[in-house]
Amino acid sequence: MNQHPTRREWMQRTAMTTLGLTAASLSAAQSPPRTRALRIAHVTDIHVEPVGKSPDGMARCLEHIHTLKDRPDLILNGGDSIMDASGRDRDRVQAQWDIWDRILSSHCRLPIFHCIGNHDVWGLDRVKSKTTGDEPLYGKKWAMERFGLKERFYSFDRAGWHFVVLDSTTPQGSGYTARLDDPQMEWLAADLAAVSAATPILVLSHIPILCGCAFLDGNNEKTGNWVVPGAWMHIDARRIKDLFYRHPNVRLALSGHIHLQDRLDYNRVTYLCNGAVSGAWWNGNYQETEPGYGLIDLYTDGSFDHQYVVYDRKTGA
Repeated sequence: MNQHPTRREWMQRTAMTTLGLTAASLSAAQSPPRTRALRIAHVTDIHVEPVGKSPDGMARCLEHIHTLKDRPDLILNGGDSIMDASGRDRDRVQAQWDIWDRILSSHCRLPIFHCIGNHDVWGLDRVKSKTTGDEPLYGKKWAMERFGLKERFYSFDRAGWHFVVLDSTTPQGSGYTARLDDPQMEWLAADLAAVSAATPILVLSHIPILCGCAFLDGNNEKTGNWVVPGAWMHIDARRIKDLFYRHPNVRLALSGHIHLQDRLDYNRVTYLCNGAVSGAWWNGNYQETEPGYGLIDLYTDGSFDHQYVVYDRKTGA
């Protein structure tokens, strides 16, 4: 039996395909172009300190952002702004915040919103930091003061988008785990519920809620099973993604912490881990990721475009 189409059948199929393509082309042509609401720069893991390459590197990154042909409307700072406060004494932490303030005031002329990173928390390790826990600026208070924050987590609205800034760092022993404590989780649920379903939402955290790169940040398969520490990716990711699933207008979640760059799409939410301004802590690339920052265009329809910008190169962004 002849299974091949006749000439007439072939011509009919070709005509139908052509009509389909034409209809699709007309539909695309009739669709209105997207309208950009905001362009944002997402900088994270700057790790500045008074010595070495970091002061010049932080200044170069900020100047790169400000001299883009299509300059961002605002900057999101994802945390780990200074090299380390968790295990350093008061004088060393003071010197780090002083150089942060000086470079930021000299090289940043855009609105900037801050997120607290684990290295911004003073005295997680009380022995190394020589703290008692009773100091007025102990813990997250010092970072909050420098960032001008009344609360360690907060939200705001800009150009039709809702922004949520989380605090990923929950102290645990002399270190931390990535988790939202109960008051913050309750606040997040109430905050998302109060947002109109027509308003797209962007979430910023220091530590990734979900990512792929945490699996490769070390020899995590050496036991024969994948083992990802709770300090590298949110240990409460399951309940956070469940909450996001109830709010389809949560579109985008930004993070840093791992110093690697990746994208993970899960349940309608895109999770972007945007490398590090410092790369390998100011020693070049970290694995395959070069020092850089995220550049994100947000649109009024809730969509977005993203690119990872290596600021020591020329770019047409």
